[in-house]
Order: sequence, then C-alpha cells, then structure tokens
Amino acid sequence: MTQVSRVSATDAALKLIEQLQQRYGPILFHQSGGCCDGSAPMCFPRGEFLIGDSDVLVGEIGGVPFYMSRAQFQYWEHTHLIIDVVPGNGGMFSLESGTGMRFITRSRLYTDEEWAALSQGASPPLGHGGAAPGIDPVARDGASQATRQDQTPNCSSARRA
Repeated sequence: MTQVSRVSATDAALKLIEQLQQRYGPILFHQSGGCCDGSAPMCFPRGEFLIGDSDVLVGEIGGVPFYMSRAQFQYWEHTHLIIDVVPGNGGMFSLESGTGMRFITRSRLYTDEEWAALSQGASPPLGHGGAAPGIDPVARDGASQATRQDQTPNCSSARRA
C-alpha cells in the first residue's frame, strides 16, 4: 500500500521554513480558520502556540508539524494540502511576517486510489493537551504548556518572540 501524505510543501516553502527554523528554532504550523488573518497557514515557535485536544496533526512539512482544528479538518479531509509561499506580507502573528513572503495553502482533491489508501489508515492524531507525541511540550520560556491558563490562543493573545 502506498503511503499518502495529507500535507506537503513546495521547494520555496521548504526554503522559508528552513530560514525560520534557523532564526527561531523549532517551529510548528497551524492552519488558521479565519479570524484576523483569514484562512492561512500560521507559523509559530513551538511552545508559544498551545495545541489543544481539538487540533489534528495533519502531517509534517520539512520536519515541522502541521495542525488544524478538527472541525476544519472535517471540511478539508478530502484534499491534499500544499503549502506554498508568495510575495506579500504574512499574517500579523505568523513568523514569516516581515520577510516579504507569506505562506498560502493550495489544495487538490485526492485521487480515488489515494482516498482508498487514506480510508484504510488510521485517522490523524488529535492534539494531546499541548503537544503531539514526539513534540517537546516545554515552552521556550521554560513554562510547561499544560500549565498555561490560555488554552486556545486567539487574535488578542497570540504573540511572537
């Protein structure tokens, strides 16, 4: 059975991801569902965006975990997500802001063969109270994500280093 991924990235996106990792250290993506920056892939330092129990680990791009809310995943589960970059300003809370590039999400429907392979596999794992398996739950400031009061960042509570 062929392994089918749910998310991938273009070479240009992988290059920007590498640059952001060099600058900020370990990072993660969360597909925004709207709010301040529209529906865009948002990039955060690991430990500064709390992954909740209702978030789905969609996959990894460039070794970086990519999450979205379970409700949003239910809409997009039939599509392969392709993370790309285009010239422009990134989301105000996303790490690429100020680079002159912004991440965007492109998508395509799965082929019948891909969908059959995905349907036979396990569902993507949900968030685990702050960290997915193999993701260090300790924030950069040393505070455990599990001890933070603000369980879900929103436009007024998101921040960058």
